[in-house]
Amino acid sequence: MRWAAAFSATVLSTVLLLLLRANSTSSGMIYLILVVWFATRAGQRLSLFIALASSVLFDYYFLDPVGSFTLSGAQSWLAMIVFILSSVVVGRVAERARRETQQAEQRRADVERLYSLSQEMMLHDDAEGLVRDIPQLVERIFALDAVLLYVRDEDQLYSSIPGVSAQMRLTLRALEVSSETDAELPDGYFPMNLVFGMKSVGTLAWRPATLSLEVATSVAAQVAIALTRSLAVEASARLEAARSGDRLRNALIDSLTHELRTPLTAIRAAATTLLDGHGLDAELRNELATIVDEESARLDVLIGKAIEMAEIDADGIKVHAEPVLRRTVLDRAVEESLPLLSAHRVVIAVEGADNPVWLDPHLIGRVLRHLLENAARYTPPGTRIVMRSRRTADRVEFLVEDNGPGIDAYDLPLIFEKFYRGKRGAQAASAAGTGMGLAITRAILAAHGGRIEVTSTPGQGTTFIFWIPAVESAAELPNGSAIWEASESPPGQG
Repeated sequence: MRWAAAFSATVLSTVLLLLLRANSTSSGMIYLILVVWFATRAGQRLSLFIALASSVLFDYYFLDPVGSFTLSGAQSWLAMIVFILSSVVVGRVAERARRETQQAEQRRADVERLYSLSQEMMLHDDAEGLVRDIPQLVERIFALDAVLLYVRDEDQLYSSIPGVSAQMRLTLRALEVSSETDAELPDGYFPMNLVFGMKSVGTLAWRPATLSLEVATSVAAQVAIALTRSLAVEASARLEAARSGDRLRNALIDSLTHELRTPLTAIRAAATTLLDGHGLDAELRNELATIVDEESARLDVLIGKAIEMAEIDADGIKVHAEPVLRRTVLDRAVEESLPLLSAHRVVIAVEGADNPVWLDPHLIGRVLRHLLENAARYTPPGTRIVMRSRRTADRVEFLVEDNGPGIDAYDLPLIFEKFYRGKRGAQAASAAGTGMGLAITRAILAAHGGRIEVTSTPGQGTTFIFWIPAVESAAELPNGSAIWEASESPPGQG
């Protein structure tokens, strides 16, 4: 159709030239313009065809003798030869200019794509997730069918399309080790090694092989830099986590040393005085014995919580779920905390129908006891503590409310951190706790797939709200089992 349209344009131009009674010079220039135009638009082959057609029409209609394909006189031969040579030369020059223009446009488009790729990789929020997203980025930006990325340090294959076989990972790994770039891959993939400095970091493969060697080399260089940066950020994060662990371990040792020394010092002083016995009456002996008893109990609580936290950090938490009533869980928690609650008024309220729900009553009881202990410690005697439970469509909520002095806004975001005790307000004035109770509480609820939140108004009171996914039958538990590890997906969490 394109060739037919070009020939039709040539014929139409001839008709117009005949109507205008144009001479041979003007006609030759018009035909030459047609040849140049088609050479710049459609390429050399079509321009040569138009040149041939124009030569025939030029000879027949505008060179003597008119109306025949013969030429008479030197002038006619010279005009025809000049026209043919001009058409060929101008056509080739126009074709070269067209080709160079296309190459320049392609280079400009490639530079824009490379810039877009570098920008998206540099501005990616998640350095670790960038490695996973690189195949999709390269596929989208360069309009490819599929992109594969093999990461050497992780021995992991990432793909922009699903269903890539494990054999492909082995093939890319072998290719990356051998440093071959011209190996044949199945499914039409074209591979290129990713090298940063003198180190090979992986292999990139794509299909179809539409990228030029220059563009492919630039893409591979950018991906290698991004991959190295991502791995460096990940290594830095691991190093920082290790340093944080060391700092936490040192804080643990310092905190435990201080906490253990305080009751031990009091116990030793009271015991030494009792052993001396000089000048002690019955009342003083009873007072010293009470100190030994209270500090021993405090020491026992401290050691128990330290062991509990160590077990959570070392072994994780196993949730043993069973059907239980919410009221039963609340009653047990209050009963086991009676020594701490003797000076407070406790109110229990269960909203709605109290149908059995699946949870670990031992672990949830520990959560409630930790919250009751905090409420008893930080609120004045005689104040009220309210325990509520309510059921929504997808979760079970528990609330522990008090009308004590509240928590200062400075301390509120930090109270669930290990060994943190309030620096202001009531927490600072009564900081006799271990700083581990709320951290243990958060870990237990995370194992259940739940969360804990706190709201507090200084001078008016504090409310702790925690929830766990609502499960009413064993079939809704992970894998249908009543026991699951904290590392597994708890019910309601996918």
